[in-house]
Amino acid sequence: MNIVCIGGGPAGLYFSLLMKKQDPRHQITVVERNRPYDTFGWGVVFSDQTLGNLANADEPTARAILGAFNHWDDIDVFFKGERITSGGHGFCGIGRKRLLNILQERCEELGVQLVFDSEVKDDQALAAQYGADLVIASDGLNSRIRARYAASYLPQVEARRCRFVWLGTRKKFAAFTFAFKQTAHGWFQAHIYQYDGETSTFIVETPEEVWRACGLEDMTPEQGIAFCEDLFAEQLDGHKLMSNSAHLRGSAMWITFPRIVCGRWVHWNGAVPVVLMGDAAHTAHYSIGSGTKLALEDAIELARCFGQHLERAAALDAYERARSVEVIKIQSAARNSMEWFENVARYTALEAPQFAYSMLTRSQRLSHENLRLRDAGYVAGYEEWIAGRACAQAGVAAPKNVRVPPMLTPFRLRAVTLKNRIVVSPMAQYSAVDGVAGDYHLVHLGARAMGGAGLVFAEMTCVSADARITPACPGLYAPEHTQAWKRIVDFVHANSSAKIGVQLGHAGAKGSTRAMWDGIDQPLDEGNWPLVSASEQQYLAGVSQTARAADAADMERIEADFVRATIAAAEAGFDWLELHCAHGYLLSSFISPLTNQRADQFGGSLENRCRFPARVLRAVRAVWPQDKPVSVRISAHDWVEGGITPDDAVRVARLFKEAGADMIDCSSGQVSKREKPVYGRMFQTPFADRVRNEVQIPTIAVGSIFEADHANSIIAAGRADLCAVGRPHLANPAWTLTEAARIGFGALEWPKQYLPAKQQLERNLERERQMAASAGGLTPQQVAARLLEG
Repeated sequence: MNIVCIGGGPAGLYFSLLMKKQDPRHQITVVERNRPYDTFGWGVVFSDQTLGNLANADEPTARAILGAFNHWDDIDVFFKGERITSGGHGFCGIGRKRLLNILQERCEELGVQLVFDSEVKDDQALAAQYGADLVIASDGLNSRIRARYAASYLPQVEARRCRFVWLGTRKKFAAFTFAFKQTAHGWFQAHIYQYDGETSTFIVETPEEVWRACGLEDMTPEQGIAFCEDLFAEQLDGHKLMSNSAHLRGSAMWITFPRIVCGRWVHWNGAVPVVLMGDAAHTAHYSIGSGTKLALEDAIELARCFGQHLERAAALDAYERARSVEVIKIQSAARNSMEWFENVARYTALEAPQFAYSMLTRSQRLSHENLRLRDAGYVAGYEEWIAGRACAQAGVAAPKNVRVPPMLTPFRLRAVTLKNRIVVSPMAQYSAVDGVAGDYHLVHLGARAMGGAGLVFAEMTCVSADARITPACPGLYAPEHTQAWKRIVDFVHANSSAKIGVQLGHAGAKGSTRAMWDGIDQPLDEGNWPLVSASEQQYLAGVSQTARAADAADMERIEADFVRATIAAAEAGFDWLELHCAHGYLLSSFISPLTNQRADQFGGSLENRCRFPARVLRAVRAVWPQDKPVSVRISAHDWVEGGITPDDAVRVARLFKEAGADMIDCSSGQVSKREKPVYGRMFQTPFADRVRNEVQIPTIAVGSIFEADHANSIIAAGRADLCAVGRPHLANPAWTLTEAARIGFGALEWPKQYLPAKQQLERNLERERQMAASAGGLTPQQVAARLLEG
């Protein structure tokens, strides 16, 4: 092929040398706007894994790059006068100029033609000039090619909320360093790493509003640099900061990060494809150091696809399919990381050890067991610290000579102490008769209470007959209901150390339907009852019954029903009460603008929409025992345009906190059938994280938490205080006991009747770990971590 690359950055150069190496007959020209062997920027970072990919693709290039790298294992976090260090991270830094020079030299060695100091204004004219069969558009963040063919590439370019400046210093740093400094106007952070024998990159970042408040917009470059030198004097030890854009004023020297996502990466100009690579196709925030990595791996994959497919179209289709999947993963992790740094102030109430752990695990790609693999000593010390703090908060003695995983540390709210942080989610079972919880519920909840969880929730329990979702839902509106629940509560208390909670709710417009297995959300064939909601609505348009808007009398009756049910729950002996204000049920229908169209004091603004649910909460709190907690479950995201957003969820949580909530249970969705949730492991945890750390109220994280590593990471990072595990507990009532054994923690209390099973399970798991370690040359802990990684 005759190939023309527009842009001589890492993507274009590396692809060119790989294609020339693959087939020397290719005629390849790289056209670059800058002068020969000239570039801008300081250093770039690669992980050890990326270096392995480079070695497999072209060993001479990798050898040259490795020879120029500065390697480190440690990360240092400076926060509130403390330094937290963790090791084993395996990163390398290299000067951007040196990297490009290596790639340029390798291209010249292989016969790639390099054309410098040439601005490409018309890609079609350039393609015609060289008779190109393929044009590579690797022309960077501000790609002209991407803009010209936007109808094909479908780019989304989003300017983010932080300002940052890319500086350098002659001070050498032995570790990848993150430093956080508070000013009168807000927080700044520095990302620092050494990339050669004498120079380090020094990126300073802060939210736009803080940057403006500090006056940096109007400062000269010299003044801006002096500001940073003064702010980070502790890290610089008298060394100066250097800029390679000193000709720019403050507003231009300090830039914002553009998050770029393209729907397609290939455009056809007649018979000539124009292919995006590198920053022209996608960006990943510098806080995870993946921009150059992605560019080089684009090049590796495109060259591989051309090596496997004879037809250009087939090769390009394969390239786009393969890279889009991997890039989405990296961009998702990068977005998590970027948003953490954009919202540093959210986490500054954390103590330094937990703040550092939160930062290390911010992308959700690095988990608790991943950290243990990298630095077992760091994790052991952190587990000891967080367990000691948890025991002190709960008022219990810390166990001696036992390292307790974060998810198994105690938690105290009001006078109720949970033995660990695992909650069995309230899960509808549709197995009651006339609202009475029977033998099924005794076995179901009793088994899970004996399975090791700290708190077991009964399913949504309805406050009146017309509050039920289905005729088979349990209730607390008759004396026989109270007695039935007391029997179950007494069993849990007599046979386990778990606490048991009740979730009170009213189905609203989602009531009078069949059991899930008979047609979820479908109305009953007969025996329907009238429905009320915040506003008139049908949950399933054209299918569901129409619920009428609740009037003042309805609201008074419903409030009284919740109060009566709360008193009954106390009589039954429940340890914990949760008010269900999520998932489109009655109280939720008041909160969401999708379901609340009222024009009175209970509609309109968010504060008005929360007025009735908050009123019910106050009434419930007033009659519930003062030494027992009340949590509130909310839908933190409706996943529908115009619905509740995570920003709204923070405000909702504040209103419930003011009304007496002790904890917020952060779920999402199920308010509208138009929802489009974005699923994934721990996909709802960010909602619990925001609410906990912005509102300063304990939270429960829910949603696709299905292994110990997830729960340990969430609790350890302070993203939530409890983890609710639902479906895994349906499959295995003893999920908590099993997961504790799987990660090698043998000190968790088992029912005495089950102790022989504990011994056998632990022996079997240890045998599996030892065999795998022997076969793979790994320690048992490393094998366990690899298994947890999936």
